[in-house]
Amino acid sequence: MALIAQTIGSLVAILALAGLAWWLKLGGAPRLDSEDAVRRAAGEVEDGFTPLATACDCEGKSALARDASGRIMVIKCHGNRFAGRVLGTGAAAWVADGQIEVIPGDVRFGTVFLTIHDAEAWADAINALDGQHDA
Repeated sequence: MALIAQTIGSLVAILALAGLAWWLKLGGAPRLDSEDAVRRAAGEVEDGFTPLATACDCEGKSALARDASGRIMVIKCHGNRFAGRVLGTGAAAWVADGQIEVIPGDVRFGTVFLTIHDAEAWADAINALDGQHDA
């Protein structure tokens, strides 16, 4: 009987903590669904990176950002944080079926797929970082 009471007590405690976390809006997946969210994420990825132009994926899982010096950063959700890379000469991008595929040139980071407005313009800008690639 003591084991049953202990199990029920543990279950109640777990549910209470889960309810508290939900009420405080803790956890959950971060979203890149606004220009402000992309600005914050870009600043987390690289201190001092201040985007002038941004493009958010329609699902809020990834984004592109361009700063005043023309650098372009690709950002994606990684767990409950953001990971990003400033694209360099090894980066490439293609557009197919309205979706842009960004290869940042860092194999460990992986390819990022985004459904954004002006996908062709972003692909052209990314490919212009390296004169060897065509849009």
